[in-house]
Amino acid sequence: MQLYKKKTLVLGAGKSGVAAAKFLACRGAIVALHDKKPIAEWTEEALSLKEKFGVGLIDGQIPSWLLDQIDLVVISPGVPTNTIPARYVDRKGGEVIGEIELAYRFLKGKIIAITGTNGKTTTTTLIGELLKNAGKKVQVAGNIGLPLTEVVETSTEDTWNVIETSSFQLETIKLFHPNIAVALNVTPNHLDRYDFFHEYAAAKHRIFMNQTPEDIAVLNADNEVTASWAKGLRAKVIFFSVRKELEEGFFLKEGSLIFRNSSIDKFLISRDEILLRGLHNVENVLASLAAVWYCDGVSIESIRQTLRTFKGVEHRLELVDTIQGVKFYNDSKATSVDATLKALEALSDEPGKIVLIMGGRGKNTPYAPLASLIQRKVRSMVLIGEDAERIKTELNGLCEISQADSMKEAIKIAFENAHAGDLVLLSPACASFDMFNSFEERGQVFKQEVLNLKKQLADSSE
Repeated sequence: MQLYKKKTLVLGAGKSGVAAAKFLACRGAIVALHDKKPIAEWTEEALSLKEKFGVGLIDGQIPSWLLDQIDLVVISPGVPTNTIPARYVDRKGGEVIGEIELAYRFLKGKIIAITGTNGKTTTTTLIGELLKNAGKKVQVAGNIGLPLTEVVETSTEDTWNVIETSSFQLETIKLFHPNIAVALNVTPNHLDRYDFFHEYAAAKHRIFMNQTPEDIAVLNADNEVTASWAKGLRAKVIFFSVRKELEEGFFLKEGSLIFRNSSIDKFLISRDEILLRGLHNVENVLASLAAVWYCDGVSIESIRQTLRTFKGVEHRLELVDTIQGVKFYNDSKATSVDATLKALEALSDEPGKIVLIMGGRGKNTPYAPLASLIQRKVRSMVLIGEDAERIKTELNGLCEISQADSMKEAIKIAFENAHAGDLVLLSPACASFDMFNSFEERGQVFKQEVLNLKKQLADSSE
């Protein structure tokens, strides 16, 4: 891909857009970075691109005379692909791609790409650890928080690039070709962006579109959507399941994780040896095993050692602390209803009840799937954020419901409502952008406020 002197517009001045603009400018492109937000609200890193790399900075509306000159648009995941600047440039013959596609055209090595509604970050991280501990050269990037363009320079022909990909990122791929592609699950999500669920599922399905018969496609046999994709793929399909035995694939049977094909039945590890909680995390482990199984030189013993020590990722069912017999769990990464459902299922074997902190910027998906678990396991809910009233309306009558204006207040109310032996769980089922910059910030604030509460109670008892 020739970038020298190419007139390029990057849409979105967040982490992905800033990385793309820097990448392009360093390769001689003429770059303009745009965001709807006023420049005064941009990050320091975005603002520094002008002085360091000569990137033009544009906020508000983009003038049509500028769009007439643009050859390439690189669109950030948070910017809809039907936005006017992208459509304008596309219609006049320019190219519109995303940051993942841009990076791919320069990336060296092999690619394992992971998508799904839930479990992407845990699975991506675990695959990276499994390969690293097997002595492989590994880079983990993408939707996990490190833009793919930032690891292009360090990629080599023997690198395994493990890439988390969202539906938004997959919308804008053209040539992106994973050697191994993993689809964990597809359930209703992002219906604030997609008019119909099948459009969201179709975006996920694009992860397989450039694969060949030499590649591997890993699919969840228990998910109706992903299981239905098998017949239409060119790649060799490998299934995983926690609910049934498979003739070929990776599955859970009587507490054991097993690989089976026409010639072997291989015991891999006992479920009890895995530190990750919940059946959904067994799914993530099976998917990870399916992916690394087809990477040469990864031994069973190395796999077992990694699984026995892997504790998961921050902000995903993370035990923060215990205060006066009440455990506090940070599940800020649960930005969909299905993710919160899985968190409740994972903690349902705990002896105590759950006080659930929930809410944020909703995605136009119903909260009704949570009803039966809330009725059975949740003592009370504390609602925050823009969708609090909608959640209250849809789940009213199942348990006691309170509302809070801040995370500090939510934690205070939750602790007051909890009994010794209970769990306070932050699992929002919503995006964070109404109150926080990211789910990471939301989780950090939750953790800090838990620590503040513990200190406050300790000080008052002295």
